[in-house]
Amino acid sequence: MRKIIPCLLFAGAVLAAFLGVQSAPSAQAGSTGVTTGRQAPDDPTRSAHPVVIELFTSQGCSSCPPADLLASRLAKDQSLLVITRPVTYWDRLGWKDTLAREANTRLQRAYAAKGNEGAGVYTPQIVVNGGDGAVGSREGDIRSLVRRADRRGPLITASTDPSGRIMVAISGTSDFMASVSLIALSSAETVRIGRGENGGRTMHYTNVVKDERVLGSWRGKSEIYAVPARYLKTSGADRYAIIVQRPGAGTIVAAKLLDM
Repeated sequence: MRKIIPCLLFAGAVLAAFLGVQSAPSAQAGSTGVTTGRQAPDDPTRSAHPVVIELFTSQGCSSCPPADLLASRLAKDQSLLVITRPVTYWDRLGWKDTLAREANTRLQRAYAAKGNEGAGVYTPQIVVNGGDGAVGSREGDIRSLVRRADRRGPLITASTDPSGRIMVAISGTSDFMASVSLIALSSAETVRIGRGENGGRTMHYTNVVKDERVLGSWRGKSEIYAVPARYLKTSGADRYAIIVQRPGAGTIVAAKLLDM
């Protein structure tokens, strides 16, 4: 582990060997508070309230391939919404990540600043519903966080109006405000890595973020948001998701993968 604080360098190296992670160079998911009923863990309708798993990864991180593979398996579970967010800070190791976005790096740092369980700026890392995190290759830890996730968020539904626009409806009540965002995703990416720690390897990625747009704010009552057609034409994207998240990289209270 490459630690940010020099005095922790040795301890960090030992911990890295145990965890299999890489800390970034220097440079507990809260309750939603929404008044919808809690669903039982085995409720088949729980896919209406998928738990969001954000994977922070990098083509320049030798510890990341197992996490990338795990993400592709988890994405097959309809009760989960897996989002891959490649970061930029390992580009200095000799290979510029072809999928990385600076916005992903900023989001990870914002999550880390909250000090939740598993917080930090390292790869591979997963963050569940914008709250607690874990090493991205540790399936048991990830499953544990998913089981603890709050599924009482607002309900998101989508339909198409006569003009062909997608109309997103969010129903439920709460005492907080949240942003409503459209995330453009590439369901599958294959990259041949030429240099760096993974040089010579061919990597596969799932649900990679291509773009993000804020549709508006949700103020704790039923509202409808129109998705302009141009928002659904992001280069490289073949699927789109709606995320409802509290301000300041807060808790993700609802999510839905749109049927396109």
